[in-house]
Amino acid sequence: MAGLSSDMIDDRDMLDQAVQAASEGDFARARTVAEEALEDGRGDPAAFHGFLGMICARSGELSAATQHLEQAHALRPQDITIACNLVSILMDQKREADALEVASAELMRRDESLRVARFRGFLAQNLEEFSAAVEAYELIVAQQPGDFECWNNLGNARAGLGEHEKAETALRRAIKIDPGAAPARLNLVSALEALDRFEEAEAELVRAIDEFPDESQLPYRLYIFYKAQLQQEEALAALLQASDRDPGSADIWLKLGIERGVLRQIGEAERAYRRAIELEPDVVDAYLGLAIQYEHSNREEELAPLIALAEANGVDDGALGFLRALEHRRAGQFAKGLEALSKVPAEIETERSAHIRATLLDRLGRSQEAFAAFEEAARLHEDNPTEPLRRAAELRHELSAELDLLTPEWISTWSPDKAGADRPDPIFLVGFPRSGTTLLDTILMGHPDATVLEEQPPLNIVDETIGGLARLPALETEDIARARGQYFAEVEKIGDVPASNLLIDKSPLFLQKVPLIQRLFPDARFILAMRHPCDVLLSCFMSNFRLNSAMSNFLRLEDAAQFYDLTFRHWQRSCELFPTNVHVVKYENLVEDVEAEVRPLFDFLGLEWRDQVLDHQRTAKARGLITTASYSQVTEPIYKRASGRWTRYRENLEPVLPVLEPWVRRYGYSL
Repeated sequence: MAGLSSDMIDDRDMLDQAVQAASEGDFARARTVAEEALEDGRGDPAAFHGFLGMICARSGELSAATQHLEQAHALRPQDITIACNLVSILMDQKREADALEVASAELMRRDESLRVARFRGFLAQNLEEFSAAVEAYELIVAQQPGDFECWNNLGNARAGLGEHEKAETALRRAIKIDPGAAPARLNLVSALEALDRFEEAEAELVRAIDEFPDESQLPYRLYIFYKAQLQQEEALAALLQASDRDPGSADIWLKLGIERGVLRQIGEAERAYRRAIELEPDVVDAYLGLAIQYEHSNREEELAPLIALAEANGVDDGALGFLRALEHRRAGQFAKGLEALSKVPAEIETERSAHIRATLLDRLGRSQEAFAAFEEAARLHEDNPTEPLRRAAELRHELSAELDLLTPEWISTWSPDKAGADRPDPIFLVGFPRSGTTLLDTILMGHPDATVLEEQPPLNIVDETIGGLARLPALETEDIARARGQYFAEVEKIGDVPASNLLIDKSPLFLQKVPLIQRLFPDARFILAMRHPCDVLLSCFMSNFRLNSAMSNFLRLEDAAQFYDLTFRHWQRSCELFPTNVHVVKYENLVEDVEAEVRPLFDFLGLEWRDQVLDHQRTAKARGLITTASYSQVTEPIYKRASGRWTRYRENLEPVLPVLEPWVRRYGYSL
């Protein structure tokens, strides 16, 4: 706190005595002298209130200090020292709005020392009164153009007003004054991003990372940048660099666990979560992340030790409730699961908790409560900043446009060129999501002469390279050969496929890729997994999918029904236009008698029958991470409870039955 201003010292005797006592460390006597002077009405009361404010502040009596300084300020509102002392005391008490009122714009303009302007700029920026902050910082830099901190703060305040070009100018001025200040570089990156100049923002970050080799915040910021650009692999590389620079950060290790999990790197994800727990034993999200990894890789036996570790490390009851709910659900103890979930606060895994509650209610047969809970989970997902409903609508629009293109006239425009038979064409396992494709691919994985790709990107990568459906007619022989080569090269990146093995590419919504598949692989065969459309739609609505554009269609039943209709119209139209070789496997038959339903399939594929394929549980346990929504079912014995489940929810499905009814009839089902 500053000392007293010279014009406050009117009564030399009393004030000198008080100041002398304070300088000798006798604050009690100094206070007594000043208080007696005020009582006797001797000298300038503003001076004594100001002095007592300083003495009380030094002894930690902030309330008393504030009262004295407020009285001094009321008596001398233009006194800069009193005002600054009062502002400082108010800030110490987190009374920033009151402090800003004292550091007024009028007083700021009277203060040649710029102390009030500095206080005002800082306070206004903290209170997000950015116009006031800009005015204060501009006043300072106009008089002190070499002030790095105020140029930096001016840039941030301009950004707060949305004036990002002016923010960039101020920040570049700050960096020119002090090139060695990493925070200003980060602020500049934010301004460039706000201006949609992403390449410049990335280049600025990369350059700063090189220039500040010990600064972990810079690669961490690059990680955030790449995440926003949906560049997952680049984001992980930046996060690893941040971890190298700050290996003791539990938060960075936690983020590494999350990102490894997104990329399906189970072992690395688990190690990262474990390291986060070592560094910060009560870091809740690391336990939650581990539990979800164990669920998806069917390692439910790991849940109990994880819960014991969380208990030993003092993890709060809310997080423990979530972990216990998972354990009870996998053990079939659904009522206990609900009880455990009731202790989980709203901020812990909000969407996932809502979904778990819905599944538990469904398994308890409390259908209407369950449906309401599934609706609530969907509403929570709708609020995702990636705008899932908009993306879902865009995908349906694209499918509708493709349907308009799929005509005999359009097919007649295709070049006559065909692909050479350089290697056997793949088998494509398709079927609307939740039609039993994961159970079926697990059975196929059990055969030693089959290699199954589970929802991997090779065909989508090739589709993107070609340019989509509209570019298919113009493909010539060399284009087709190049596209086939790219497909098999992408497959090899995922894992070795023995030359003698049958390659089965399983991705349910390749139902929508028949023209592409036929163009590249004219001898391709299709396995179509079918299930009652009403059961399929209900199961999709009840599943907790990652919200890509396709899965976002399942947040609302009406969207799901339209998506189902468009997808099967696309499939049916394509089958009419191309000589597709299709074998249908019905889910209802599969769960009734596995062998009877799959033996003809193995004949269709030309695979010798092996009894071991019927042990799908052993195969599922051996496959590790299961990335589909069926991860929790495929390790169970085959059950029939999901067949006909839709009838329990018929009332809820009534609005979409007219859309589904033609497909119900076409595939031999009934309502």
